Amino acid sequence: MLLHVIARGKIARSPEGELVDRYAQRIAWPLKLTELPERGGRVPDAATPLRRVLLDERGRQLTSEALAAQLGQWRDSGVRECRFELGAADGHGDDGRAGADLLLAFGSATWPHLLARAMLLEQLYRATTIIAGHPYHRSG
Repeated sequence: MLLHVIARGKIARSPEGELVDRYAQRIAWPLKLTELPERGGRVPDAATPLRRVLLDERGRQLTSEALAAQLGQWRDSGVRECRFELGAADGHGDDGRAGADLLLAFGSATWPHLLARAMLLEQLYRATTIIAGHPYHRSG
């Protein structure tokens, strides 16, 4: 299953960008990173079946194990692409949230956009290592 991160804004050279690159290189699953301008831009065509995950402050707070279990279930049921969408500064609109398969939050705090992207890549790496039985994640 392709993990596809679609984010508004350019990360450029920054400490957060280095973290994104570090975790992107470690993820063994197919991974695609797409950056779009703050407004507009063309979202690439999707491989189907598809699942959409929006990072949203109103979303569910999943443990790393629960996120891994969800990704594993989607992969095992034939989902070809899982999109993780990070919105612009104003977040996602009601239409976007309504069409999502999962709204995901990293706690109740507000995180800077670039840091949220780095956190997402780390969680995707962690989830894929949990599924693979790799010792990176220490449970309990």
